[in-house]
Amino acid sequence: MCIALFLWQAHPLYPFLLLNNRDEYHNRPTKPVEWWEGSDIVGGRDEIAKGTWLACSREGRIACLTNVLEVHTLPEAKTRGDLVVSFLKSKEHPKEFSESLKTKAHYYNGFNLIVADISSKSMVYITNRPKRQSMTIEEVSPGLHVLTNASLDSPWHKALRLEVGFKKQLAKYGVGDIPVKELIHKLMNDRTKAEESRLPHICSLDWEYDLSPIFVEVETPLGLYGTRSSAAVIVRWNGEVNFFEAYLDDGVWKEHVIDFHIQNLKLAKCM
Repeated sequence: MCIALFLWQAHPLYPFLLLNNRDEYHNRPTKPVEWWEGSDIVGGRDEIAKGTWLACSREGRIACLTNVLEVHTLPEAKTRGDLVVSFLKSKEHPKEFSESLKTKAHYYNGFNLIVADISSKSMVYITNRPKRQSMTIEEVSPGLHVLTNASLDSPWHKALRLEVGFKKQLAKYGVGDIPVKELIHKLMNDRTKAEESRLPHICSLDWEYDLSPIFVEVETPLGLYGTRSSAAVIVRWNGEVNFFEAYLDDGVWKEHVIDFHIQNLKLAKCM
């Protein structure tokens, strides 16, 4: 389970800005955000399945993944984190990549996938849920969006809180620089849980209640589960990228940032 808020083609300084919390069992081996050896991919990495939930490439390709909250899952399903890697390694336009998944979507448990190419100003949302429908492929419109564990911009408690909080900060800073590290600490650590009437009523209400805040932390029979990484990705019109991450390392929160430039980028500002 994760949550991501992103501002797309709607700011005079940033064609793309994203805030993300990754929720997972604390005992699951994970590498923090880094350049992958022998690759142009930068992101965190699940050391068991070898996939990722959020990553970028030097070519300006970005992908972000969340699971879909559902009762029944397939233990033999393919790892969803591979979808992010596949897009970043491909040379296909986001729409072409999305179309290529149509024949493979049923091999995965429920997923939401955002794939974007900064150079072509193209972003696509993909989901293989609900099961009774064919895979959904949608061009993402410029503006502010929030992705949780339902379809894009679903009005879940945590999504609305994050959207409202971000809009307040955006109004505060106007068209100037946005201090994303400060936003991570102000917005992504919110532990406010939803009232029962605001829960989606998909599975156990206790579980939904525990998952309802932006920052999740819950004891389970399998160990502590919850937010173990908070990240921000900002892209400037000149191609400068800042990938900030606060992450848990043996129970200690650490922070770091990776800076790079998108290769051969040619953009005209949106505003």
